[in-house]
Amino acid sequence: MLHLRVIAPPEQSSAVADLLGADPGVTHLAVLPGVARQPSGDLILCDVVRERADAVLDGLQRLGVEARGGIAADDVEMTLSNAADRAAEAAPGSGADAVVWDEVAAKTGEQTELSGTYLVLIVVATMIAGIGVLLDQPILIVGAMVVGPEFGPLAALCVALLRRKPAIVGRSVQALTVGFLAAMLATVLSTWALTATGLVNRDMLLADRPLTDFIWRPDALSWVVGLLAGVAGMLSLTSKKSGSLVGVLISVTTVPAAANVAVAVAYGVWHEAAGSALQLMINLCAIVLAGLATLSAQQLWWRHVARRTRLRKRVAGR
Repeated sequence: MLHLRVIAPPEQSSAVADLLGADPGVTHLAVLPGVARQPSGDLILCDVVRERADAVLDGLQRLGVEARGGIAADDVEMTLSNAADRAAEAAPGSGADAVVWDEVAAKTGEQTELSGTYLVLIVVATMIAGIGVLLDQPILIVGAMVVGPEFGPLAALCVALLRRKPAIVGRSVQALTVGFLAAMLATVLSTWALTATGLVNRDMLLADRPLTDFIWRPDALSWVVGLLAGVAGMLSLTSKKSGSLVGVLISVTTVPAAANVAVAVAYGVWHEAAGSALQLMINLCAIVLAGLATLSAQQLWWRHVARRTRLRKRVAGR
């Protein structure tokens, strides 16, 4: 369930209250006339089940509330209310499967910012993976996968492609491109520095590495894993099951592949650099394709649910 806070101009307040009151998934509706100051207007509070949240938010935006007022939403962790139970029963579908598109867009849109924190995280993750490649240590590879922040821009790219937001597509691609290039450059420099101090050497890269050589040897399973990770990642994002996202992060070899490219370039092992670059591109493309397909399927499903609900209302009205 979501808690909505709506600031509506006085002339729109009645329309907003009527819209919310007429929706079966809305409960705990309260209207506080004239209490809002910035922007000025009436404050309208309500709770809405997740199954109806997207439709309610869409209706509020059609009224143009955000132009002179504002809409904010928070998750409700616990509700003890018979009215809330009735609202959940009246709303079609399952709250666990519901997609609140404005929420997803806001969450992923934040991940497209090319911030200092994002750059530091991807650089650190790639450098850790570079050391893991040379030591043939899977635990370092897994740690680098968890630290890497690249899934954020990938998810934002999927959402932006589906919703046709070219500006966000551009920012996502920029964050991924600049992030990986900066990370690989830093890893090349760090590999040279570690080599100069005698901590690592070229022979470590050329030696048999049975635990990590999959990173630069892509095959058909690389596509399969990338596609499955894209599906799981999008579902964990849209269903708010963030715990599943950790499993997604440690199942794709984006950061390790970038690290292997950097280490191989640092030592001039070009065939391994090429294989790692191909692995990186396979994973990136597979995640985006699967994520986009998952979001499209969810969108089609909830449109079907909405049409079925409207048909049921028309039949009941007869």
